[in-house]
Formats: sequence, C-alpha cells, structure tokens
Amino acid sequence: MLTEEQVDAYCPYCGEPILLLVDCSVERQEYIEDCEVCCRPIVVETSLSEEGEPLVWVRAENE
Repeated sequence: MLTEEQVDAYCPYCGEPILLLVDCSVERQEYIEDCEVCCRPIVVETSLSEEGEPLVWVRAENE
C-alpha cells in the first residue's frame, strides 16, 4: 500500500517554507530536492517513527 504524507520544512539556505511529499511505504530515504524559491539543492532524509509517522530532516548539500 502506497501512503504519502505532506510534511512542512524550511530551506536551509533561504529559510523559506517548503512542502515535502514523503513516501511512508519506505522506512528510510535520502534524496536531493531543489528549493522552489532559491533553487539550491537540499538533502532530505526521512524515516518513520514507531507509530508510522514521517520524520524529516533537511540540510544543505555540502554540510
């Protein structure tokens, strides 16, 4: 079953709010997504809590 949830985060470069769509059928993920405002690459890491809720961390690409 494919489950996706929207998660709010902030760009680590410009600080603008961004909306991420997290695939909750995958326990852990890491991918790069460009900020819609400043176009810089953001590393997005996700995992699931014990309750199945998405946990998201964002950071600049070269940190």
